[in-house]
Amino acid sequence: MKKISKWISEHSNHIVIISILLLVPAVLGYINTKINYDILIYLPEDIETVEGQNILTEKFGIGAFSFVITDKSSSLDLLDLEDKIKGIAHVNKVLSVADLTDKTIPLDMLPNEILEKVYRDGKTAIVVTFDTSTSESETIEAIENLRETVEDEYSVSGMTTMVLDTMNLSNKEMAAYIIFAIVLCVLVLIIATDSYLIPIFLLGNIGIAIIYNMGSNIVMGEISYITQAITAVLQLGVTMDFSIFLYHKYEESKRHYDNSTEAMAHAITETFKSVLGSSLTTIAGFLALCGMNLTLGKDIGLVMAKGVLCGLLCVLTLFPALLLVFENPIEKTKHKTLLPKFQIVQKFATSHTILIIVAFGVLAIPATIGNNNVEVYYKLDNSLPETLPCRVANKELADRFNIVSPGVILIDSDLPNSKIKELTDELKKLEGIDLVVAPSSIETLGIPTDMMPEEIKSMFLNDDYQLILLNSSYEVASDELNNQIEKVNEITKNFDTDAIIAGEGSLTKDLVEIADHDFLVVNYISIIVIFVLMLIVLKSFSLPIILVVVIEFAIFANMAIAYFTGTKLPFIASIVVGTIQLGATIDYAILMSTTYLAEREKSKDKYRAAKETLAKTVPSVVLSAFCFFAATFGVAAYSKIDMIGSICDLLSRGAIISMITVTLLLPALFIVFDKLIMKTTKNMKGCI
Repeated sequence: MKKISKWISEHSNHIVIISILLLVPAVLGYINTKINYDILIYLPEDIETVEGQNILTEKFGIGAFSFVITDKSSSLDLLDLEDKIKGIAHVNKVLSVADLTDKTIPLDMLPNEILEKVYRDGKTAIVVTFDTSTSESETIEAIENLRETVEDEYSVSGMTTMVLDTMNLSNKEMAAYIIFAIVLCVLVLIIATDSYLIPIFLLGNIGIAIIYNMGSNIVMGEISYITQAITAVLQLGVTMDFSIFLYHKYEESKRHYDNSTEAMAHAITETFKSVLGSSLTTIAGFLALCGMNLTLGKDIGLVMAKGVLCGLLCVLTLFPALLLVFENPIEKTKHKTLLPKFQIVQKFATSHTILIIVAFGVLAIPATIGNNNVEVYYKLDNSLPETLPCRVANKELADRFNIVSPGVILIDSDLPNSKIKELTDELKKLEGIDLVVAPSSIETLGIPTDMMPEEIKSMFLNDDYQLILLNSSYEVASDELNNQIEKVNEITKNFDTDAIIAGEGSLTKDLVEIADHDFLVVNYISIIVIFVLMLIVLKSFSLPIILVVVIEFAIFANMAIAYFTGTKLPFIASIVVGTIQLGATIDYAILMSTTYLAEREKSKDKYRAAKETLAKTVPSVVLSAFCFFAATFGVAAYSKIDMIGSICDLLSRGAIISMITVTLLLPALFIVFDKLIMKTTKNMKGCI
């Protein structure tokens, strides 16, 4: 590493030029990376409901659907509007009351259960299906054209409208996320560093690393909008301390070397040794998300692990080059560091060890209770503002037509009509089901199946399957709907063991079950992987246990605050935040642990070693935590997308809680368990 460090120091100008040139492919990659705004697309491909959605797309040409609510009620007006809608690219079928009556059957001859779903109080609901799936760009463009065609974006509902509105709102907010993070981090860095230019180079270096990371996402094909929104601020918060550590090492090395080049070479070598362990644990924490069945975890995990690696490489190459190239301007803008020495913390943490441990032990009770009982929600549109067009349209659809959770049953096309009638009769008996329509149901209007309008017939029947449409009055992701889907599935399988229930309700039910499983798996994987890495880095058996306990307490306390303040979290936040907080803030504990071991080698007085440890590490821990807080707090305060805002809110608060826990509880545990730590740590038994 010394030879590499020397080469980097001696070729600073070349490194800056190469780094700038590499921005060109990175920016092109960033621009051309597709962003996905549909969470349900991350469900495993092999589950039954996803297979059902694929069948609907491939066999019936129904990749997505939408409802249009219009005040047109005459058949002529409706058919005219239908013709306009059919002219939109990728619209497959358009169905309204005009098609059901075929211009020959009076409205009052329709069964009430059907009529109230298509016409009520002077308003008509038109069903529009698309031959492309919910989140495909073609479907999104079709929805935009549909809104223009009906001249009212607040009258078009459906999953794709939610995807479109999420995309528009996320893109609108993205620039603000970056601005807030930069402004708040600059304020923190001006206080914590000794030059007015250093914050600019720190942020510039990390900014370039972020662009490299985001540009390299092109190899993944696409990333989630959640990943896109949080990656920049998380990478900024997580890798900032690497840069600060190098700068401090460089300033210290300049006092011992004759020229800046030699000082920087030494600083790079020392930084690599010091941050390698913590960067590996951070990367491991993010990679643990890849263990989720919901592949959104893999999306976030890979991008963030890659981001930490990009950040580390830039810290060891570009940042030293910038410091050397702009050495003179940096020196001219030096000022006194405003960060305090935290001597009160040092004294309190080492003088009241038992009190601190007891206090945290007592706090662990409500922290555990809160962590285990925090409420989460799975209904995806609940993370969006109620004033968005998609939510307004969905609400009107529910309030006026009671279309709350429409679903589809795919069943064998050869199943006799008598069995279909028996099945639909049983389904109608279920509480909360207020509509069940099968192809044979149309025959009750006096229209034989073979005489059905082709528009309707092709929507219900093909050579392999027939569709049964049903509507539930229960909300998507509610316990009532999930239990109802279980009963529908049980009844349906009695008639056709290969039948499949599809639709948003069943997809979300699977999402709930998978998310609950992922929560446990990801937490266990992250703890085990980070524990093993700390065994290697710290060469100790007891210290990894102590460190994981300390950070897990901070995670529990963080989640408990949400519980005791009555905050309901989006499900994805409850899954990923604990792992991210563990991976990102375990660095604080590792820094303090390695420093404590070094101090104990110098002195057999554990209290003195703890005080020296706090003196050397608290400023770094505080600075790192506040940078993490600054990077995420602005997003949490500004974002109107709760899926993003909640994650950043938890992470900003988690950084501060981890900081407090590490600076108070960890030194107390060092002192109380000093003998155990010395006995179970390599080469430390002689310090007892």
